[in-house]
Amino acid sequence: MPPRKAPTARQRRLGAELRKIRERAGLTHAEAAQLLSTDRTTISNTESGRFGVSSGRVRAWAETYNCHDGAYVDALADMADERINGWWEDYRGELSSLALDLAELEHHAVAIRAVQIMHMPGLLQNEEYVRAVFAEAVPPPSPARQRRQLSHRLKRRDVLDRPNPPSCTFLIHEAALRMTYGGSKVARGQLDYLLKESERDNVTVRVIPFAAGGFPNAQSSTHYVYGPVPQLDTVQTDTATGSRFQDAETRLANWRAMLDRIEELSLDPESSRDFIRKIAQQV
Repeated sequence: MPPRKAPTARQRRLGAELRKIRERAGLTHAEAAQLLSTDRTTISNTESGRFGVSSGRVRAWAETYNCHDGAYVDALADMADERINGWWEDYRGELSSLALDLAELEHHAVAIRAVQIMHMPGLLQNEEYVRAVFAEAVPPPSPARQRRQLSHRLKRRDVLDRPNPPSCTFLIHEAALRMTYGGSKVARGQLDYLLKESERDNVTVRVIPFAAGGFPNAQSSTHYVYGPVPQLDTVQTDTATGSRFQDAETRLANWRAMLDRIEELSLDPESSRDFIRKIAQQV
């Protein structure tokens, strides 16, 4: 099998998890290769995501590495067995790999918990709002690129309609609710859309009011995506230059604690809907 030219974030993650369990076993590449009757290059390329790996090999490697966490090994084996080309692959070469990786991450999510500071959550944006946000880009994208960005952003929302959709909690700061991208009409339409989506069984919207004061990581938006086991959770944060993905166990624990704190400061779902209605009337 030829090596992958550009492994996805999920393929790299599988390789990284195999590296973690090898390192926990205290084995070097050479020692692992000897035990597995393979070569160091295969081990290295698999751990980088450049080589695919079968579920059977994942289980064999985990057993050799003395990893006996059954749920974790099962989840890794399931990742290895995936043979889908997700819808996001239609955008490869046109949009950034980070945008595609986020769509892939959401597609496989068991649950999502997100904090939004200045924008509505991507999964809860309507078309007019998306157009208005993209129009603020510097430099402005070409019309063709903007159409592809719009299509990709709206397609991401389909994850909420899939069978067994992820349970989503969106913590939205008052600042995001009051930003009038596209003018008052567009802003009101987006707030109405947000209220409608908040009635979904799998969606919880909670507002962080200005009155809540300060809170952790107030400078950036955050996506905490839950995997089938805690070891496979991922955090995506937005920065001025793009997205960043984190999955180190200590960082994940810190992010969960920060999200718990922010949720404590947020209004409950019903109070949040009332709050959003009042802002919609003022826009």
